[in-house]
Amino acid sequence: MLSDRFARTARTSLISLVLLGAAAGLSACQVRPLYGGSQGKALSENMAAIAYNTPTTRVAQQVENQLIFLSGRGKGESANPLYRVDVSAYAATSDVLVEDNSDTADAGRTIVVANYAMRRVSDNKLLTSGTRRSIALLDFPSQEYAKLRAIRDAENRAAKDVAELINADLAIALTKEAAAQPAAGVLPPPASAAAPAN
Repeated sequence: MLSDRFARTARTSLISLVLLGAAAGLSACQVRPLYGGSQGKALSENMAAIAYNTPTTRVAQQVENQLIFLSGRGKGESANPLYRVDVSAYAATSDVLVEDNSDTADAGRTIVVANYAMRRVSDNKLLTSGTRRSIALLDFPSQEYAKLRAIRDAENRAAKDVAELINADLAIALTKEAAAQPAAGVLPPPASAAAPAN
């Protein structure tokens, strides 16, 4: 009888501790919108202050057009940029589902790979860089022009996906940049005040 009561008490205590630990762990999590509140307004302003390099390929142009639209919220590129993003991108299309009797493919996949680097204009400090890729699947029609058009459409779809990924990376980097900056109006203590007196 005593052992049953002890086992029940121990089990209840263990469950309580597990629930308390889970509640404490979850209370440390913070979920907030990227563009919400005053921090979101500052992020939107910083995203709108990005300039992009001149693209060298058609696919890079598609990626940059989408990035300009996303970062500027449809207003275009900044005339007085605070940040500069260099983007290079290329696309490659390969055959899948090759027919044995005719040695032609009915479908393919296009991959777009984009490299990017964001720097602060004032001191040329690298804030973030990386590589993003996306794959778009397509059907190959029997007509050659239609096949070329299908490839171009697949490149455009993959370029749009890559731009959205890069845009998210840039927003994260600018959020970290803002968090690392001292708050406006708060000056760091002078060096003489920081040193302890002997």
